[in-house]
Amino acid sequence: MPRPSEALALVASLIAGVAMAQEANPPAPAPAAAPPPAKPAAPRVAQVTPVKERVLVVGALAKRTGETRFLTLKPGQYIDFAGIRITARTCETTPPWEWPKLQGAFLQVDEQLAGQVKRVFSGWLYAESPSLNVMQHPRYDVWLKSCTMRFPDGPAPRPTPLSPPSSPAKKSPAAPDKAALN
Repeated sequence: MPRPSEALALVASLIAGVAMAQEANPPAPAPAAAPPPAKPAAPRVAQVTPVKERVLVVGALAKRTGETRFLTLKPGQYIDFAGIRITARTCETTPPWEWPKLQGAFLQVDEQLAGQVKRVFSGWLYAESPSLNVMQHPRYDVWLKSCTMRFPDGPAPRPTPLSPPSSPAKKSPAAPDKAALN
């Protein structure tokens, strides 16, 4: 059994040997890490349609008479229809490269009764989901049909699926043709 002093000397020489070996053979520099992959740049849009040039189509229904009209407006314009004034403030639509396609318009509707004007609706209407914000009125309905605006730059629009995805379920055999049976 070695003495404690010999054991200490042995450990010290081992440590010194490792330190000398490291100094004599410096480790090779680690290969330069590849830069992280660049995130795809967001599509650059030079300029979307200015608000004043956007076009929205609004549907209006006078419930008493059953008259329905589709009105074309630009933001800032108004149209009088069957006792109400519909004023378009703005409209927005998602760019063609985003999914789902959504369209919304901020409208104000004023009712004109006996020479007095009363605001009956002020808010956003959505073409794809009219139930999100409804103009509730006993005599009139107003809804957004569409909002048109340009997006000059950006990726190509995504194609919409024409048919639902196919099912892995086994198909049933085709029925025999009645004409072939006769």
